[in-house]
Amino acid sequence: MNKQPLNISLVHLQSDDREQFITDNQRAFLYGATQEFGMRDDHFEADDEIISRDTIEASIDGENAIAYRILLDGEKVGGAVIAIDEENHKGDLELLFVNPESHSRGIGYAAWSQIEKLHPDVNVWETCTPYFEKRNIHFYVNRCGFHIVEYFNRYHRNTNDSESEEDDEMFLFRKVMNEKKGD
Repeated sequence: MNKQPLNISLVHLQSDDREQFITDNQRAFLYGATQEFGMRDDHFEADDEIISRDTIEASIDGENAIAYRILLDGEKVGGAVIAIDEENHKGDLELLFVNPESHSRGIGYAAWSQIEKLHPDVNVWETCTPYFEKRNIHFYVNRCGFHIVEYFNRYHRNTNDSESEEDDEMFLFRKVMNEKKGD
């Protein structure tokens, strides 16, 4: 059985879509956490959200940030925020989400593949995800080719994250892109 390729496109986030982007992002992260834990309070950042509005806005508004909407056949099904350090050829995947009703269709991987193609000068990508996001860990390691390179926890704090809580447990993932042949 041949699968038809997905008609995925990335478009820059428009200001009139910002509120919906934030809502969709929170809903996607909340879905993952409640699948794992139910509605326990100890994994929520603020206002009963796994990822707070402040965290999302800081990503969107961050230095060198680029926010994308992920479209499937022209319909909004997710989003991503990246930050590019052109001088050091480094990229940070700040946020990547797919609406829960669109999970398990290859949308996230197709979107990530497009992000890599749009930014061919990036040699190293990094991202973080909470220890409990098994779906994300699988996605980054088994689908996208990232490697877990650090585990932040109360014994090993993330000194690069001023908002990091003492009990935050996060994995740092890194993907080193292949060297171009013949250059």
